[in-house]
Amino acid sequence: MATTAARTNPLSYLGTQLEELKRKGTHFRLRVLDDEQAPVCTFDGKQVINLASNNYLGLTTHPRLREAALEATRTFGVGSGAVRTIAGTMRIHMELEEKIARFKNVEACVVFQSGFTANAGTVSAILGKEDFIVSDELNHASIIDGARLSRAKILVFRHKDLAHAEEQLASVQDQPGRKLLISDGVFSMDGDIGPLPGLCALAEKYGAIMMVDDAHASGVLGRNGRGTIDHFQVHGRVDVQVGTLSKAIGALGGYVCGSRELIDYLYHRARPFLFSTSHPPSVAASCIAAFDVLEQEPERIEKLWANTRYWKKELGGLGFDIGGRITPASETPITPIIIGDGKRTMEFSRELFQEGVMGTGIAFPTVPEGKARIRTIMTATHTRSELDQALEILKKVGKRMGILS
Repeated sequence: MATTAARTNPLSYLGTQLEELKRKGTHFRLRVLDDEQAPVCTFDGKQVINLASNNYLGLTTHPRLREAALEATRTFGVGSGAVRTIAGTMRIHMELEEKIARFKNVEACVVFQSGFTANAGTVSAILGKEDFIVSDELNHASIIDGARLSRAKILVFRHKDLAHAEEQLASVQDQPGRKLLISDGVFSMDGDIGPLPGLCALAEKYGAIMMVDDAHASGVLGRNGRGTIDHFQVHGRVDVQVGTLSKAIGALGGYVCGSRELIDYLYHRARPFLFSTSHPPSVAASCIAAFDVLEQEPERIEKLWANTRYWKKELGGLGFDIGGRITPASETPITPIIIGDGKRTMEFSRELFQEGVMGTGIAFPTVPEGKARIRTIMTATHTRSELDQALEILKKVGKRMGILS
């Protein structure tokens, strides 16, 4: 009887690469949240001040969102049972899309399973291999992946450099094919705001489609959190607006806003929409409630910005590099603490956690080599005493590690 040779593990190279991450000091393990996503919460059994959450307005635990989710579950069940185009479009999904469209002052909206799929699915659906994408070098990974999936030719411009963006557009203006100019509204790692008025002017000059990913601006900038389009008053000049339901809105999902034609086309061609089961009714209901809260409780956004101003002033006063030296200066509740070296950043993050602060280290490939940082995010629900305690811990650990003099 023939013997079978022992099978070689074809995935053994993954272990080698993980060992390399450990050698560099950038390997991490997932921290597990034991209770609610809140300003002070428990990760891995340890209570910490949470500076790492995208829960800008504290809506993950808002009573109105909780009750909306429970009522929808009691009424409609726990799942939709199908993709949207077969049997999974429930009335509550349409109500959410109509609500977002009114909120954003556009004709129509479509909700995706995440902000990532909203970006990637839209870019890859509306462009093809004969087209061109002109993209900010610091745009989110979902935009980059969507651009690659579209097979369009990609031209990258220096971060927020309007002159370079125009050079790239001018270089292909006589080429056949559509042109898409795309930027984040708020850049997720540095917290700076995209130069939308100038980009809109360039899109109009060169006949390009203008697209903005407003994930970190939704619920943060503009009237009642309507985003950068409202912040800059460029309504009607942005053809494709992407937002998220997973950050300030407090639940889950992404959405695309624009003309009725655009949304109808995405119904037919956006692959994540076509091939993913729709949101549970509880998620749709909680998102609807969140937009009601944005309209009716503007004091939450005011408190968010009050905390942000205080945090930036005090954190910068300690001597940390909070952007503006080797990275763009933050203009939003995202405030990075730039360390530079990836290994040192991860050590700083671990030491902070042991002292009672959750500040996640972010290194390559999420940010460029040499620009590793702790990304801190303010929320409306942090108290002044919590912020002061966090500042003391940051100062203590920073001095101990030689990050502060």
